[in-house]
Amino acid sequence: MALSIAPTIENTTSGQLEAYLAAAQDSFGAWAATSPAQRAGILDAVASALDAAADQLVPIAMAETNLPELRLRGELKRTTFQLRFFGELLRDGGYLDARIDHPDAQWPMGAARPDLRRTRIPLGPVVVFAASNFPFAFSVAGGDSASALAAGNPVIVKAHHGHLQLSRLTAQVVNEALAGAGAPDGLFQVVFGTEAGRAVLLDPRIKAAGFTGSIPGGRALMDLAVSRDEPIPFYGELGSNNPVFVTEQAAKVRGEQVITEFIGSFTTSAGQLCTKPGTLFIPRGSGLRPLLSEAALPAGTGLLNQRIREGYGQVLDQLSAHPAVEVLAQGSEPLGEQPSPTLLVTGIDELLADPQALQAECFGPSALVVEYDSEQQLVAAAQTFEGQLTATIHGEEGDRVKELVAVLANKAGRVLWNQWPTGVSVTYAQQHGGPYPATTAVGTTSVGAAAIERFVRPVAYQNFPQHLLPAQLQDANPDSVPQLVNGQPRGR
Repeated sequence: MALSIAPTIENTTSGQLEAYLAAAQDSFGAWAATSPAQRAGILDAVASALDAAADQLVPIAMAETNLPELRLRGELKRTTFQLRFFGELLRDGGYLDARIDHPDAQWPMGAARPDLRRTRIPLGPVVVFAASNFPFAFSVAGGDSASALAAGNPVIVKAHHGHLQLSRLTAQVVNEALAGAGAPDGLFQVVFGTEAGRAVLLDPRIKAAGFTGSIPGGRALMDLAVSRDEPIPFYGELGSNNPVFVTEQAAKVRGEQVITEFIGSFTTSAGQLCTKPGTLFIPRGSGLRPLLSEAALPAGTGLLNQRIREGYGQVLDQLSAHPAVEVLAQGSEPLGEQPSPTLLVTGIDELLADPQALQAECFGPSALVVEYDSEQQLVAAAQTFEGQLTATIHGEEGDRVKELVAVLANKAGRVLWNQWPTGVSVTYAQQHGGPYPATTAVGTTSVGAAAIERFVRPVAYQNFPQHLLPAQLQDANPDSVPQLVNGQPRGR
């Protein structure tokens, strides 16, 4: 497939936008009516097309984002894995959560139970706001688009300004694959420009939105989504500090290993990951502070774009200027064109006195080290955090951290033990979400099998003849999917 690079990318006009929205609406019925197995095959075709276009897409991504080739090829592989993963989820059918209650004249509620059958159906056209830091996996053909398409919804993507050429070319690959696999026309579109994204979000034909980005940007879009005459669900992944707590025993037994791994984690992708560990709690006098101050930090590298570099510099300046904060370790050009990593340090009492300022997310290669005196202080510190994507404990078997674990489970969507939060595996049990401001919908995930649940809604059918029911609710369905029948798993 030959991909043509446009000299410039123009913002989407109002006329183009109307055509895209009308096409999305027109395609919804046909796409929703396809069987899960048919949609799975089409997603597989899109994945194969993206794999085949890797040698054309990756160089464009490198030029637009400053990310290295190895990282981008791995991310593209993750992107196509996600598409195939949702295909397997469709073939399994469990996401439909089909439940059948047969009539029961003796139902103990005091009235007869009717024939009731419950399943999930697609919502309608979805708008996806692409992320800057994952130009493949959270962008045009990323997880939000894959899960929304898998659920049976048309998708309109608002391209991120940080990789416009890549967005256009990715959309070309996806649309050619969709057409070749027999998908309805108008199923997938990409729009360019802030105003185009805002207009799509406010259009009544759009029934849900997915977003990955900053707290201010996500909050502004969420407020628009719920201010519509018909408010819609807004699934936003916004910001996270991802604190890490090192116990006294862990510091004693494997402190050097913890420090080495921490440096690797907070500097991965120049700290531009939503799961970057932004705060590290260490016991005072444990020897970890000198290890951190003397550690070899990696060289600086270019950030994704100028806007991110400027934002990083502003937050780093604010944290560095705080009267309770010192520079612990720093490269030669912390605010240069290729910012070198920075480690700041403060004390537990100082953090407890001003948590909002000292827990600010600094999106880039920096982290704050907090020295504590007693492990009981960790519980108090954990309680001061806002909602997080992740929270981590590095401890040993005999550590008494049950209360800390309970607090962190209330603060974060994923709690880790002796591992690091960077690297979010696409699996059946993954939870990539958390209380606000980590996300805008605490009961959902944007990664893993459950991501599809954001773009479907439940419907119950009462007393319908078999031929009018969805296939997964019919008694004699040869392609039966996991479901409950009269409250019991089918087959029991």
